[in-house]
Order: sequence, then C-alpha cells, then structure tokens
Amino acid sequence: MSELSLVSPLSDVPGITPRLAQDLATLGLRGVGQLVAHLPSRHEREEPEAPIAELIPDAVVSTRGEITACRPVGFGGKTRFEAVLFDGADRLDLVWFNAPYLRGRIHPGMWLRVQGKTKRYKNALQIANPRFEILRDADADAPDEGEARLRPVYPASERVSSRAIELAAGKTLPIALPLIDEHLPDDLRDHRKLVTLAEAYKRIHKPLDEADIAEARRRLAYDELLLLQLGVAMKRYQLRDSQRAPALRSSPAVHRAIAERLPHEMTRAQNRVFAELTADLTRDVPTNRLIQGDVGSGKTMVALAAMLLAVESGHQAALMAPTEILAEQHEQSIRGALGQQAPRIELLTGAMTPTDRDGLLARLVRGDIDILIGTHALLTESVAFNNLAVAIIDEQHRFGVEQRAALRGKGGGNPGHDGPTVTPHTLVMTATPIPRTLSLTLFGDLDVSIIDELPPGRQPIDTDVVDTAGREGVYARLGKRIAAKEQAYVVVPAIDGDESAGLIGLRDVVRKLETELLPDTRIAAVHGRLKRATREHIMERFRRGIIDVLVATTVIEVGVDVPNATSMVIEQADRFGLAQLHQLRGRVGRGDKPSWCCLIADPSTPEGAQRLEVLSETADGFRIAERDFELRGPGEIFGSRQSGMPPFRVADLVRDATLLADARSDAQAWVHRSPRLARDDEQLVRRRVLKAHGAWLGLGDVG
Repeated sequence: MSELSLVSPLSDVPGITPRLAQDLATLGLRGVGQLVAHLPSRHEREEPEAPIAELIPDAVVSTRGEITACRPVGFGGKTRFEAVLFDGADRLDLVWFNAPYLRGRIHPGMWLRVQGKTKRYKNALQIANPRFEILRDADADAPDEGEARLRPVYPASERVSSRAIELAAGKTLPIALPLIDEHLPDDLRDHRKLVTLAEAYKRIHKPLDEADIAEARRRLAYDELLLLQLGVAMKRYQLRDSQRAPALRSSPAVHRAIAERLPHEMTRAQNRVFAELTADLTRDVPTNRLIQGDVGSGKTMVALAAMLLAVESGHQAALMAPTEILAEQHEQSIRGALGQQAPRIELLTGAMTPTDRDGLLARLVRGDIDILIGTHALLTESVAFNNLAVAIIDEQHRFGVEQRAALRGKGGGNPGHDGPTVTPHTLVMTATPIPRTLSLTLFGDLDVSIIDELPPGRQPIDTDVVDTAGREGVYARLGKRIAAKEQAYVVVPAIDGDESAGLIGLRDVVRKLETELLPDTRIAAVHGRLKRATREHIMERFRRGIIDVLVATTVIEVGVDVPNATSMVIEQADRFGLAQLHQLRGRVGRGDKPSWCCLIADPSTPEGAQRLEVLSETADGFRIAERDFELRGPGEIFGSRQSGMPPFRVADLVRDATLLADARSDAQAWVHRSPRLARDDEQLVRRRVLKAHGAWLGLGDVG
C-alpha cells in the first residue's frame, strides 16, 4: 500500500472496513483529513462498562445487553416506555418518561449500551431515562477498558453512530496527526499560548481531561477567527491600495450649498459623522464606511449630504434599499426634504415597464440623472452609470459582501470608453445597531461611524409588555388616546393568519378592531402586497389624519414619519426580533406628545420573556442589540445566509469576544507587514485563508 496522505480515502486506513468507509461517506467523510476535521459536538463522561451482575444501586454505571422485551405504558401527557436489558446472565430494567418516539426506535433483539444512575424498584435494578446507544451486535464497538473517560460525541446519523465515528477517528489519528502542517508562526503561538494544530486535533478527539478540551477548542476557535480576520484585512488592503475612487471637492461654499438644500440643521453627531465622511470622500482611496445610528437619529440626512457632495462635484450617487417599499419611501422623503432644491432624482425598481426602464437607463448612462434610488435592480448588468462617485446601501445586514462588491463595480465611465474602471466610495447604513463583536466579523472590512444623538424634540416612549389576557384593556387605553385626536399603529406579524401555527393575520385583526375592540374608529391596513399607488394613498391619508389606526405588517418598520401617531400596539411581539421591535417602536415618539408602545405576547420560553422585558427597560438600541446578541446569537440576528460568511464550527462570538479581539489585532499586524501573504513561509496560511473566505470576500484576485 502506498503511503497515506490527508486526502487518502478512509477505506485505505488499516482497521476501517469497506462497509464503515461507505457509512462514513454518507456524512461527507471520505478522506483522512475530512474525518479529522469532523469535530465532536460535545464530550460526555462515560463510566467503564460492567456486567449487570456487578452493578450496585445508587451509582452511575454503564453496561450492555440485548433488549428482550419492551412496551409503551400510559396515555395522554403521562407516558413511559419500559424495556428489559439482558446480558446473557442477568436483567436490568430500563424506563424512559415522556419519550413516545422510542416506540419506533427500540425493539426486542436489539443490542444497546446504556448509562445512567441505578436504583432499586420493586425488587429489581432499574435505570430511569438512561443514555443509550444502539449497537449492531453483541460484540460491536467493543468498550474501552479501565477508568471513566471523556467520550467525544460526534454529529452522526441513523446509518453511522457517534461510536463508529469515534472508532474510525481512533484508527485515523495516528496516521493523520504527523501530516498536519502548522500555519501559525512559533512566535505568534507562543505569544497567544496556543497548542499546535496537530495537538489541538489530538486533544479534541482524544481528551484526557477537561483542560485538554478547553485548550484544543481555544486553538481551533482562534484559527477560525484569525483566518477570517486575515481575509478581511487582505480585502481592506486590496480595496484601498489597489483601486482608486473619485476625490470629491469640499470647500466652505460647497458645504453652504449642501446646508441650504437640507430641510433642517444637522445635530452635532450628524455633523461629526458628515465630517468623517467628507474626509474620506475627498481622497482618491475608496471609502468603505458603515454608518450606524439608532432609530430616528438621522442617518438618511447624513447619507443625503454625502450624495449632494457627489452632485456638487459633478458626479452621480446611488442609494440601494432592500425592498421596493423602502426604496419608494427613500425617494419620497428625499424629494420632500429637498423640495425645489432637489437635483435630478429617479427611482429604479423591478416593477417598472421595459419602456420606462430603458429610458431611465439611457438617461443614467448619459449623466442626466444625479441620484438613482433603487433595490437589487441596481446590480443588474444593464445598469451603467456615467460617473458614479458615491454608492450607499441601506439596511446593510440584508445585503452581503458580494452585493457591496457588485455596486462598487458600477463606478466605471461610459461603456466603450478606454481608461481604468473607477471604484465609487461605498457607504452602508443600518438602523439596526450591530454588536461590536458581530461588526468585527460581518463588517470587519468597514470603518464605522456612529450617530449617537437623537434630533431635538424626540419624545421618550413608554413601553409595556402585556399577555393576551390583557388585550381588551390595551385597546381600551388605545381608544382613549384616539378619542383625544391622536393616531396609532397596530402591527401584526403576517398578512394571512395560520390557525394551526397560532399565527394572527392582518385581516383578522382589522375585523376584530372594527367589530369589537375599536368600533366607530377610522381603520385602514397597509402591507407589502398592495400596489405602490394604493400604499401611497393609504399612507398619505394617515399622515393627513383621515385614518385613526393604521394596521400594518413590518412595511412601516423604517421611513414612516407621522408626528401625531403617538401609540403602537404590536401583536404577537414574541414573533419579532428585538432589533426589529425597536425599529418598529421608533415610528412613534416623533411629535410633541408623550408616546406609548405595547407589546402583546405570550412568550413560550423564559428567554422570550427576557427579550421583551429588555425593550420595556431601555430605549438604547445599542444596549438592546447587545442583549439580543447574547440571548439569540449571531446566526439568529443576521446569519451567514445574508452575509455570505461561512458559519463557525468552533468559535462562538459571544463566548469568544476576547479571542476575536486578539485575532483581529494579530491579523491586522500580519497584513500590515505582508499585505498579500506572499512570502514563501506564508503560502500555507494564505491557501487556508482563500479556501475559507476567498469566495465570499472576493479575494480570488489577491496576488
């Protein structure tokens, strides 16, 4: 047999049978390296096996045997599943409570390994709710001899058990470990007190104690974070040092012209962020900046000032929003804000007729449009600008790195003209405050500006959390406010209800309000399925006070500003994310009257109740975002689906925040010394960075 490598098939490993190799392949584990990289999801303490005759009461034990009888007992809520385990000499009774699924899994003739605490019950020895593992036969997966150990538990399947994977890993590790090359320099490993990569894999698969697991996990988590941060730092260098952007003009006269066009004076925080933007935009290095700001802090005004800076310099600007509704709202609010001072603004959406679209695109490439607002439609190949200088993306978390890169690629001049492609400055905005640890990963290639001040006159919002039993009282209170000539929003999670899923629909709520809870009240509904003209008509009537209560889905989450709307009721609030609830709540409190928001919900978990209580305790969006991050984790808030970033297998951004900061610092220092990781001794780490993150970060052309 030829010498084995990390890409050798598992069937070549001595001790791994062809059948086991086939079973492992169903989990995607075909090669030696793939098996080593298949990490345990957790570790469990396993007692050494003993015959049933040697088991004693009130002790945690492990044994094996054949199921000779089993039966489900009871009906309704209190059920149990009983079985008898026989090892050829003695019996052990097993019972599982509230586990009806076992009826189809455990049957006579099956061999099990079980572990749990024994007790005497009716003169027999019994284990209640034992951990169990199904064996193929009496001698399958022979037990380890000796003392208790920490057993790795692997992601497995019905066809291949965790124990089988463990046995295969045991055969493979002695071959694989000497083949694992180290990509970290010795001085960096020593500085961070990290074990070698090979030692980390050895300890994670075959730990001697809890310290082994912790050291292995720390090294593997650091690697995941470092490779990401190296990729981000390389991308940052690539963008800023190998591409050029238009350097916009800035002068007191230009700033006066912009200030005269804006509807009102900017706050100190807005002026500070615009100064940061101006410093970026007047250089020929492409800007890549994230503008964060709480609900109502005035991000759009700052973005508008940046677009006007481009227009004053003779260039074009673009604003991309995640939905047609939001794009429409941006167009309306910008036109309304600028009035007669507005430059040439157009809206591009997927709903345009081919004729209208063709005419708009022709004007765009001629330079007859100053500011283009749109959705993903801006990214299509047919959209070409004359001289795009500033590209703004709203609600950044709904777009990935690839969309940012595609919009940056729109900076070139007229098609057919010679010369280098221009990269526009890119600004991304979010009203969803992003926890710092998350921003270092998903948006690590961006500089960050924070608008941390609300415009004067914003009213505090009193927030209550009420269960469904108190719904009538909530609407009675709402009715009194409407009688006082105030207006209100009622937000529901879906247009159509689903009784089987317990989901309330918009139409059901409208009907109940009109017939029972708020009769004789002017009620209208708005949602994403309505035509644009219909939505605009309803919203305009609400702004003018012709409608008292607007029942809506999350289409009102951003961009709606009605000062007389002082109350909001959110039905089934536990079905929304915390940041989304905070966004919705920000639609009220925009006038000079005290405002109120009520969250109606029956949370099914303590965590769900905690999340809603956070909203009643604080109006600070950044504090809310951090708490949401702690409770739900990053995948639930934004997730790799939107970012394009592959999920971490070991690292946990909540638990490993300090490790992330270390990895970011180390990566930035490394790329500062060697921007392309091009030295001979860096080729291995460079290959691993590109394999892990090259595609989603667009690093393929780093060389």
